[in-house]
Amino acid sequence: MEEKKAVVSVLGLDQKGITARVTNVLYMNDANILDISQTIISGYFTMVLIADISGEKCDFDRLGEELSLLGETLGVQIKLQRSEIFESMYRI
Repeated sequence: MEEKKAVVSVLGLDQKGITARVTNVLYMNDANILDISQTIISGYFTMVLIADISGEKCDFDRLGEELSLLGETLGVQIKLQRSEIFESMYRI
């Protein structure tokens, strides 16, 4: 099976549990974290991660909806994008 990747970005005021909650949604949707970077700048939490979304039970649209709802609950912005968007930008 071909590996499919997605980019998850998170931005908002820092608070406990953001990483745990985001990664739990990924786990519950059969996605695997391949790479992750996070930092806090002047009280703002930022995280970008690359996830393998080729799991048999992983549905991209459902994952995006669940991450978006989590973002609303936490008061942060969470975006899910297919990695092909980024890869094609750098091929041009």
